[in-house]
Amino acid sequence: MFGLTPSINGESGSGRGKIGVGSAAVAIMLCIAVTANIGCKKPEQKAASERSINVRVWTAEKRALRPFVESLGTLKPYEEVIVSSEVDGILQSIRVDEAAPVSRGQLIAEMNDADYRLDAERAAAVLKQAEASLANAKQEYERKEALYREELLTKQQFDDISARLILAQGDVERAKVGLALAREKLAKTKAFAPMTGVVKEKRVTAGDYIRNGTFLVSIIRTDQLKLVFSVPEKDIGNLREGQDVVFTVDAFPGREFRGKLTTIYPALEEKTRSLQVEAAVANPDRSLKPGLFARVTLYTGPARDAVLAPITALLYDNSETKLFVVEGDRAKERRVKTGRKYGEFMEITEGLKAKEVIVTVGQNNLMEGVQVNVAR
Repeated sequence: MFGLTPSINGESGSGRGKIGVGSAAVAIMLCIAVTANIGCKKPEQKAASERSINVRVWTAEKRALRPFVESLGTLKPYEEVIVSSEVDGILQSIRVDEAAPVSRGQLIAEMNDADYRLDAERAAAVLKQAEASLANAKQEYERKEALYREELLTKQQFDDISARLILAQGDVERAKVGLALAREKLAKTKAFAPMTGVVKEKRVTAGDYIRNGTFLVSIIRTDQLKLVFSVPEKDIGNLREGQDVVFTVDAFPGREFRGKLTTIYPALEEKTRSLQVEAAVANPDRSLKPGLFARVTLYTGPARDAVLAPITALLYDNSETKLFVVEGDRAKERRVKTGRKYGEFMEITEGLKAKEVIVTVGQNNLMEGVQVNVAR
């Protein structure tokens, strides 16, 4: 065994030397391969690390739009009048009921007029007596005037008859006034409709004792209505009489009604900082009813071109407004200025052009230059 050991050791030493040279070569080749491999993978890894952000987009549009103000309002009768009693007494009859149409001059209610008729007859008798006294006074005055001219009557006697004549004339005038008042009160025992319309409310029934000023019925005009609504303080500078108003009511879904601005109130409401206005609305078929709630659009100017973007695309950064547009496959940030709101869209006055592609979904995840993938 000892004889074999040197031989083996010698071979081992020789082999160790060969292996040392080969190992160095292999190591160098491995290093080159690894280096080459690492160098090849760097751009691939960089490309793989850039992730596309999925977004949805909308193309900016330019439309001819009219500036407007939106508000909430209420429909009211164009005219409303309360018919009241003008004398005291027992209500003999009431000729109308709620919702009954009435015409101007139509008899609505009658009072028991017996006392007022007697007063009128009494006043007529007083007038007749005063006229008879005046006739006698005139005749006596004519006789005594002739005697006075012939100096057969003293001046005192003539002055007396002149005074009685003047008093008789005064009695006749007072009697005429008394008769006119009595007849006027008699006439007021009947109440007539002061305008054409519909009875809104009735508060009395036949047999009631009523006094002067008692509410009998109210009448409203419904062939034309008033739309009453408020405009914010910032928009009142654009208000003009005659501007177009469009509104909808829940009672008639899908149907639009129109009117014209007729009244601009002179003072703002301090609590709401808004100005009340009224629009006249034609209602020939009387389908619209006073009291209906209305969603109002008041057009404050002629149509003009405006670039629009969806409100959902806008991002707010303190006092600035921004959005993202897509150029190629990259997101570009835009600082914009906004104008009026048109439903779900906002007017963009600066920073955006028509036909540019706006990000509407996913913009919260974007930064300048980020790669995007437009979802279809």
